[in-house]
Amino acid sequence: MTTQRTALVTGATGYIGGRLVPRLLDAGFAVRVLVRSPMKLADVPWADQVQVITADLADRDSLEGAFDGVDVLYYLVHSMGSSGNFDGTELSSAKNVAQLALKADVKRIVYLGGLHPQGVTLSRHLRSRAAVGSILLQSGVPTVALQAGVVIGSGSTSFEMIRHLTEVLPYMPAPKWVRNRIQPIAIRDVLYYLVKAADIDEPVNRTFDIGGPDILRYGQMMNGYAVEAGLHQRPIASLPVFTPWLASQWVNLVSPIPRSLAVPIIESLQFECVTSEHDIRTYIPDPEGGLTGYRRSVRLALDKVRTGQVETSWQDSDVRGAPADTLPSDPDWAGHTVYTDLQVRTTDARPGDLWRVIEGIGGDNGWYSFPLAWAVRGWMDKLVGGVGLRRGRRNPDHLHTGDALDFWRVEQITRGSFLRLRAEMKVPGPAWLELRVEPREGGGSTYTQRAVFFPKGLAGRLYWYSILPFHGFIFPGMANRITQTAEVEAGRTVGDVGHTHPAEPANASPADEVA
Repeated sequence: MTTQRTALVTGATGYIGGRLVPRLLDAGFAVRVLVRSPMKLADVPWADQVQVITADLADRDSLEGAFDGVDVLYYLVHSMGSSGNFDGTELSSAKNVAQLALKADVKRIVYLGGLHPQGVTLSRHLRSRAAVGSILLQSGVPTVALQAGVVIGSGSTSFEMIRHLTEVLPYMPAPKWVRNRIQPIAIRDVLYYLVKAADIDEPVNRTFDIGGPDILRYGQMMNGYAVEAGLHQRPIASLPVFTPWLASQWVNLVSPIPRSLAVPIIESLQFECVTSEHDIRTYIPDPEGGLTGYRRSVRLALDKVRTGQVETSWQDSDVRGAPADTLPSDPDWAGHTVYTDLQVRTTDARPGDLWRVIEGIGGDNGWYSFPLAWAVRGWMDKLVGGVGLRRGRRNPDHLHTGDALDFWRVEQITRGSFLRLRAEMKVPGPAWLELRVEPREGGGSTYTQRAVFFPKGLAGRLYWYSILPFHGFIFPGMANRITQTAEVEAGRTVGDVGHTHPAEPANASPADEVA
C-alpha cells in the first residue's frame, strides 16, 4: 500500500502557488499551505481540502512544527514589488526554512527562481532570488531549484505587461532591451515541472534552467501577441535614452502594472534570458505533446481572459509587500481620529438583486457615480506609482476574498450580504469601503454604504478635507445608482428613497486548459 505523500506550499496565495495547490491535490498529495493571512484563502475552491498553517517565514518561532512530516516543501515566496530591506528579509526567511526543513527531515525542497545569465551584475531582485536559491541548495535537504524567465499565462505579470503595451500603443518607442533574446515559458509547463519535481527519486541538489521551445526578442513577443489578439503588428523603435527608470514610468502609465512591479521586471529584461542547459529532461521528460510554444500560450491565456476564467493573477499579491491591517471593529476606534461617510438607502429591490449589483461593481461596470472623478483619481494614483483603476477585476461577476478590484482589494466578503474593500491606492492613511445588504421587513432591502479613513498625520487630514467636496456627490450618487440599478434589473419601479448622513469626522467609539 502506497503511503500518501505530504506537500507543503509556501506562497499559496500568489500567482504560481494558487495554481499549484489544486494540481498537487489532483496528483494525490496531502497538501498543507503556509500563509500569513488565512482569510485570503476563504473563497478558493480547494480551501477545505488542505491544511492551513498560519505563520510568517521571517518569524522562526511561528514556523516550529510546520514542516514536521512534510515530504516535499515548495518555496514560492518572493517579495516582488517590495522596497526597503526586502532582500534582507528574504535571506532571513530562506535561512529559517532551510534550517527547520533539515531539522524536520523534509525529503525535498522545490524552489522556483529567476532565469539569469552568469557573470553579469544582476538587478537587486534577481540577486535576491539567486541568493535564496543558494541558501536552499546549501540546506542539507536535496533541492531542485528551477529557474524560469518570462512566464506566460492569464494573469501573469509578464503577460499583462505585454498585453497592455501592445493593445494600447499603435507605435512603440521602446528601450533597447526589446532587442534582447528571451525564452518565455507557459504557466502550464512551469506547473508541470513543479509537480514532477516531487517525483525525482535521486537526491538531486542543483539548479535547472527551464524555458519554452521558442527564443524570441521582446519586440517579437509583443507582435506575436498582436497577431493572436487580431491586431496589426506594431512598429517598434529602439531608443537608447529609455533608462530602466523611465521605462518603468512608461509601463506604469499605459498598463495596470504599478511602478513597484514594473521596476524589477524591467531591470531583469536588461539581460538576455535564455536557458544555458536543458538537463531537467534527464529527470523529467517533456510534457505529453511537448512544451507549449509562445503563440499557443498567448492564445490559451487570451481565451481565459475573454471568458473571465483567470485562475490566479499577479493582482492576488499585495502590491505593498505585506498584508495591511484589517479594519478594526468600531469600539476599537476609541481615541483615534476617524473620518467616515455613511449612506443608507431603502429599496424595493430584493436582497439578491441588490447583491448582484454590489458583487459586480468596478472593472467594466464602474463605480456608479461620476465616472470622470473616478478616472481622474485613478490617473492621479498611476502618476505617483500606484495601481490605478485599470487593474480591473479577475472575474466579471464574482468576487473572492483577496481579489484585486481596481485600486481596492477584497478584504472580507459574506456572499449575499456584506463586502469590505481595502484601499490600495496611494493615500496618507488606511481606508476602507463597506457595502452591506439587509432584507427589509415587509419586502425589499436596506443598502448601507460606509467609507472609513484613518488619517496619517497632517497629510491625512488635509487629504480628507481636500476631497470632501467631491465626496458630497460621489458617495450619495453611488448609493443612489446602485439601488436604482438593482430595481431596474429586477424590473421594479425606480424610486428615490432613503436618507443621507454627510461625511463627518469622528473620534469614534461605538482571494481543461491551464493558461
